Amino acid sequence: MNEQSTIWIIDRIESDVAVVEIAAGKTVDIPLSALPEGAKEGAVLRIIVDEDEKARRKKKTRSLFDRLRVD
Repeated sequence: MNEQSTIWIIDRIESDVAVVEIAAGKTVDIPLSALPEGAKEGAVLRIIVDEDEKARRKKKTRSLFDRLRVD
């Protein structure tokens, strides 16, 4: 499997936004609606960059476009 991962930690929740630590001391605001259900302060999120899945989706999209051009 061809993937890379990193860890993000939910530092705190401010109304409908989670303040997420993405690197030592660096934070970003992410809407709660973009996080998994039940995500709370202190939750550890594993973010995965999956190159195999990216390639699979790209191939599928290319196939769909190729069929549109033929029809």
